[in-house]
Amino acid sequence: MGFIVNKFVRLTLGQTFWLKMVLHVAALSLLSLTFYQAYSDQLGADPVEALLHFTGIGAFNLLLLSLLISPLAKYLRLGQLLTLRRPVGLYAFAYGLCHVTSYIMFELQFEWSLIFSEVVKRPYITVGFSALLILTLLATTSTKAIQRRMGKTWQKTHNWVYVASLLVALHYLWSVKSDLIQPIIYAVVLLTLLATRKDKFLKPFRSALNRRNKRQQNKKKLA
Repeated sequence: MGFIVNKFVRLTLGQTFWLKMVLHVAALSLLSLTFYQAYSDQLGADPVEALLHFTGIGAFNLLLLSLLISPLAKYLRLGQLLTLRRPVGLYAFAYGLCHVTSYIMFELQFEWSLIFSEVVKRPYITVGFSALLILTLLATTSTKAIQRRMGKTWQKTHNWVYVASLLVALHYLWSVKSDLIQPIIYAVVLLTLLATRKDKFLKPFRSALNRRNKRQQNKKKLA
């Protein structure tokens, strides 16, 4: 199927550029519009809750989209799609940052002692804040210049996106008090995307097992 699609569909540099432009316009305009609606009191009876939900679910959607790009590019044999991972990931971080900032501004009113207390006492805030810290690290090390400086360490560092995504899913699940259907659906989608990378996750264990088997074989030869 991927070969058939690739035979007829190829992304040119111009098409890739316009894909990125659509991404930029959609992500920025939706975020700006939602903040404007919150400012002008057009988000319903609880604008703060609506704003938090939009930025939080938006961050999760973008994070899932960033995880979808690699398997989709591999399946369709469209390597050009990989150039979308960085901007999508950065927008996931931006939405997540807006989510946390909105919570601090409108819910906690910049009460820093209360902020610390919330992070420590509420597990769903703890895991959410931890996810944001990881995404911050990934965003600040996403440039090509830093990638060249870090070398092989860069890929190991950016593998932490999988941990961040699991923390976001847990944050969403714990923050919902009643209807768990949507958080569970998101968790299933995430686990499905992670399952496409099972060989990558199992590689360190297989390497360790191979090294162990080789040591045992060497011991037997020496005996």
